[in-house]
Amino acid sequence: MMRKLILMISHRGQTQSYRKHKHRAFWLCSGQTLFRLNNGFSIINGNITVRSCLSQNSKDPNAVDLCRSLIKLWRVVCSGNEQNQQLLMECSSARQHMVQLLASPFHEIHTESLQLLSMFAQTQHGRELIIHNLDSQQMAENLMICVCRNTSSLSPLTLLENLASEKKFQIQSRENFTAIFALPLEDLLSNTTTADPKLLASVISVIGTIAQDDAISKNLAGRKEFWRCSLQAMEQCMGCECGNVLYPLLGLMINLASNPSQVVQELAVPASSRCLGLLSHSSGGVITRAAGLLSVLLLLSSDATREAVQNGVVKKLLKMLKAGGEMSSRYSIKALTVCTASIPKAREELVKLDKRLHTLRNLLAVIDELVVGNAALCMGHCLEVDGAASCLLGTDCVALLLRHAAGDAKRAAVQQNAAITLGKLCKIEPRHMEKLRELHGLEILHSCMRLIT
Repeated sequence: MMRKLILMISHRGQTQSYRKHKHRAFWLCSGQTLFRLNNGFSIINGNITVRSCLSQNSKDPNAVDLCRSLIKLWRVVCSGNEQNQQLLMECSSARQHMVQLLASPFHEIHTESLQLLSMFAQTQHGRELIIHNLDSQQMAENLMICVCRNTSSLSPLTLLENLASEKKFQIQSRENFTAIFALPLEDLLSNTTTADPKLLASVISVIGTIAQDDAISKNLAGRKEFWRCSLQAMEQCMGCECGNVLYPLLGLMINLASNPSQVVQELAVPASSRCLGLLSHSSGGVITRAAGLLSVLLLLSSDATREAVQNGVVKKLLKMLKAGGEMSSRYSIKALTVCTASIPKAREELVKLDKRLHTLRNLLAVIDELVVGNAALCMGHCLEVDGAASCLLGTDCVALLLRHAAGDAKRAAVQQNAAITLGKLCKIEPRHMEKLRELHGLEILHSCMRLIT
């Protein structure tokens, strides 16, 4: 009986293979339809021998071959066919065993099961069927176990990547997120020197997508072990230039740190120190994201800001601003503004390094309102340095600030920051009033003074 079933299923697979090769679209569709109309799913679902093989309780020597052939048959008849996919998920034996077979000790069964579910996960309809009909958390656990045991295989992660962006999958992951995802990630981050960089980058990417869920993000952001392991990974990757790991890791850390927690604040100083070291990395993407994480961390800790300034962050950020780049400029000017807001040494150093605040004036002329708003604020901080306002005489500074103060920016902070800085400029160095009069900006100046007071 067992051999007969294997031959029957294998014959179907060979016939489908021939048809697919000969007349792919027509014959595959026709075969799938015939299989469905002739109750192929019901016949298999009701066969005791087949169910025994799927449960992997059969002691028959041919059980493994039959199980593998059956899963392969499911994949062939369901490929690109939503009706058949729906019917397969309605089979109780399929729903019961598809996830369990991922943990099969037999490599060929595990591989076929993985290919079957991966085929489903390639479409929105298939992903919904998986999430609504299968134990997706047990499936995720089996896949993560596979990832940790076989560091050369990315196939399980490809399946998880396809599911991770689904909101319902994220919600289902909340309860067991720590055990299924956080602990394996922390273990991999603790051993970056031995982990496969490509695999680790994919794991970080998957978890980063799942952590778009607010509850999961809060959970992970509050895990001290995650941050400890991440800082360890950052340090280890500095020496080996593992940009493909650092890039997604820094992105995840930026997102998590943006929702402040006590843990992040406690580790802000060592984390900022790691970011400062990465501002000299060979990868531009890593440098940009290191600046991004730094800009978030400095807002959370005055100690981190003070130490960063002492270790030369102003010079490095100014260099990044001169190099340009949309995200790089956003992050760098934000971090620089935080430094100049509270540390006099930062203001003095910036005025000394950026002659006549040339770089800041250039930033006032860009389109990005986030950059403009912070550049205006940072310039206002720098005006507190003796002689800074006088150095700006004869420049386009008044015109640039007036344009933004009188403009219709979508962000109110842009107008306010420009107005306040313009007011400070004219108050500290009255000779700027001449330029302001030329531009008919006295009314705006009065508004500026009201904002300051």
